[in-house]
Amino acid sequence: MITPHAVGADAVPRTAHTADLPAAELRAARALMDLAFDGDFSDEDWAHGLGGMHAVVHDEDGVLLAHGCVVQRRILHNGRSLRVGYVENVAVRPDRQRQGLGGRVMSALERIVDGGYDLGVLSPSDEGEQLYRAHGWVTWPGRVGTLGPQGPRSMPDEDPPMLWRADLDPAHELLIDWRDGDVF
Repeated sequence: MITPHAVGADAVPRTAHTADLPAAELRAARALMDLAFDGDFSDEDWAHGLGGMHAVVHDEDGVLLAHGCVVQRRILHNGRSLRVGYVENVAVRPDRQRQGLGGRVMSALERIVDGGYDLGVLSPSDEGEQLYRAHGWVTWPGRVGTLGPQGPRSMPDEDPPMLWRADLDPAHELLIDWRDGDVF
């Protein structure tokens, strides 16, 4: 059994791959998504965050307070295929928001992105955008699209993603790999 880190002034989120999280902890993370997103979080949304690295924060009693994860995706940009650390499923219990837990989770996820990917990408919720901006994430100013089963497809109505440590030319479209559900 993995012992959760208690929340304190110096608490650091524990990171682990999906395969290394106990089933009960994954169920708690899934339940946290429903709670934090007020029921507006699908099984497809949850599946987008599986198979990657998770950052979790628990209280002294082992209750999951905050969660986020990074999964690998690919973006085509200006003739290059880039390894992307795509941030998914970031949430904090509503009764514990605005206490720095989301920032701790993001710092852990950014460390993972910095160590293993060309750049970070995420699709912000309206509520989360301020947190990401405070951490240095910037909104992509260019066009976006996807490379899917029918080939490249522009997505002019898609809200732009936010990027971490990216030096990309906005004159060239970002084409992200296809997936079921929300592409970004």
